[in-house]
Amino acid sequence: MRIPRKNSVDRSLAYIDRVNRAIDYILQHLDTTLRLKAVARAAGFSPFHFHRIFRGVVGESVAEFVKRVRLERALGLLSHKHWPTRRRASLTDIAFACGFASSSDFSRCFRQRYGVAPRTFDVESFRLQRRAEWLSSSTNPRERLMIQRLPRGTNPDGFAVRLRRLPARQVAYVRVADSFRPGAVASAAANFLQWAEQRGLADGQWLGYMWDDPEIVAPERCRYDLAVEVPRPIRADGIGHLEFPAMQVAEVELCGGVDLELRALDWLYRTWLPSSGYVPTEQPAFEAFLGRPFAHGQEYFELRAQLPVVRA
Repeated sequence: MRIPRKNSVDRSLAYIDRVNRAIDYILQHLDTTLRLKAVARAAGFSPFHFHRIFRGVVGESVAEFVKRVRLERALGLLSHKHWPTRRRASLTDIAFACGFASSSDFSRCFRQRYGVAPRTFDVESFRLQRRAEWLSSSTNPRERLMIQRLPRGTNPDGFAVRLRRLPARQVAYVRVADSFRPGAVASAAANFLQWAEQRGLADGQWLGYMWDDPEIVAPERCRYDLAVEVPRPIRADGIGHLEFPAMQVAEVELCGGVDLELRALDWLYRTWLPSSGYVPTEQPAFEAFLGRPFAHGQEYFELRAQLPVVRA
């Protein structure tokens, strides 16, 4: 077996980091007209080579990735009843929020991907099917009954929300592709913790977050970022840097297993949110670890689940 030279490994990590910069740029500008030159510039590549590099790392062309992520974000918006104002979101609202030129363009792309028009699409059934696929691929069969959806209006765990305002933050992160693969996140966390310890950052605030909703996005497409807050931008091969704006979060403190965390998120979205007077923003939901990430292994967590929200 041929062992890759260290410099070739470093070069590969640098390419992944630069493609992640492009993905960050796309996610932050999804509601705008995305130009290839601007996306390539964010990654530090020439447009001529960027297509091949992006497809090689991500497995999709830039155009395919952008269209898929826009449609998946649209599905997420279709799942919520109201816009940041209390009126119901129209298809035109959703189309523009996801970067489509018009509601007709959105409807055409949606029909091509999902087979029906967005107006008649059964979002709830789709999410339940995706959830079943996700759970079957990522949890022990004996645990699945514990992770079934909570009925709306129920709170058997006694979850309580604390509203907090968080300042703008910058983080160093590693991105785990296909993050439901057994051991994928744990392996990345071990390596990243070592990196952080060497730089005196390991006792900072650790965060975990996904830009993808596993009830909408296929499990193998879901990406998980493990991040630590840093005092200044840090660039290193395989390590990304991202700035989060100041935000308000609805926070629930948890000590338990993955089943408890999923029930908490179900309760936040399905019971607390509809009657709260708040709506979710386009920022991801965070796991804010109490201490170092996965300090108690993969079965027990101490963290705060944080859902970024604004007033409706």
